[in-house]
Amino acid sequence: MPELPPSLAEALRPVLPGLARDTVDAIGREVPDYARSLEGAFGRALRGGVEQALARFVDELALPSARPAEAAAVYAGLGRGELRAGRSLDALLSAYRLGARLAWERFQAAAVAAGHPPEVLYALAAAIFSYIDALSAESVAGYAAEQSHLAGERSQRRRALAAVLGTDVLVPTDLERLAAAAGWPVPAGVAALVVTGEPDAERLASRLGTDAIAAADPDEAATVVWIPDPGAPGRRAQLAAALRGAPAALGPATPPVGSARSLRRARAALAALQAGHVPPAALVVADDHLVALLLHGPGAEEAADLADSLLAPLDALPAGQRDRSLETLAAWLDHPGQVQRVGAALGVHPQTVRYRLVRLRELLGEHLEDPDGRWALGLAIRVRGRDRAGTP
Repeated sequence: MPELPPSLAEALRPVLPGLARDTVDAIGREVPDYARSLEGAFGRALRGGVEQALARFVDELALPSARPAEAAAVYAGLGRGELRAGRSLDALLSAYRLGARLAWERFQAAAVAAGHPPEVLYALAAAIFSYIDALSAESVAGYAAEQSHLAGERSQRRRALAAVLGTDVLVPTDLERLAAAAGWPVPAGVAALVVTGEPDAERLASRLGTDAIAAADPDEAATVVWIPDPGAPGRRAQLAAALRGAPAALGPATPPVGSARSLRRARAALAALQAGHVPPAALVVADDHLVALLLHGPGAEEAADLADSLLAPLDALPAGQRDRSLETLAAWLDHPGQVQRVGAALGVHPQTVRYRLVRLRELLGEHLEDPDGRWALGLAIRVRGRDRAGTP
């Protein structure tokens, strides 16, 4: 603070009570964010801060000294309070500037009335605005410290939530509690993304979007990232770009309770990729390789999903028509292109076989004409059980 005569402090002290009261009233009128905030704990803290700021300023005029640590703590606390209230620092810094203006007006009048010369007034003005700058800096530091603290807590809670999502013990009430603590909006669907070669889980999650959460995979040398709404338009391209070439596999979308299934499949797809059973890609989508996972992974879930996916057009038919269609499909896959043998196996006229094949081609499309598609359909028939297809 610039040097000022200690006698100036005595001229300013009578101004303090009215100035503090008027400053708080002016803040309530002129700072919109505080129009309804001056009651309760925040109002008491602001009034106390204004009174302390003015009193300390005058005290330092009388006896210049280093500002005590507790003084800085008051204004750092106001900064922290702004973050907790969900506000930026704009309102608080506006209040400081308003207080500085009112203080200058009242202090100038009191100094002139006490007979202080112009050079003292100039120094007083500089001292007031320097002092307000210092208070502002303390509040900015408090705001930043609270941001860092909350970010650390939030990161820790999100890592814990990410770890729990990969287990089979999660229940809805636990999910809601953990998600609320982590500030994570619970999505309708979530998918596990398993990534190798990315040591910083949080940095990876930040590249994948604000609602992605990540943790080190406890069972693998990898990172697990949970992706909300994985089927959103453009999501796969976004994920591939964010991975920056790191090998990764994406599991299927599942409800958050039950998401361990997505993680198991993503792990299996990544293992298949590493073993060369799945062709390299910017992002391996597990459900695009169900046959490979069936042959080279745990298999049971993938086999059931493959059958459900391929045979869905037949499952939608009435029961009798569905069973006849499955019978015909199974026989045709056993004797491709041999209408007579298919008819004999089914006990129907070859023309009936031809009619049914026309309908199957309408329902199954390219799968019935493509060798790989026919192989997958044969596998789906066997997953379902050949007794359901009506053949031995």
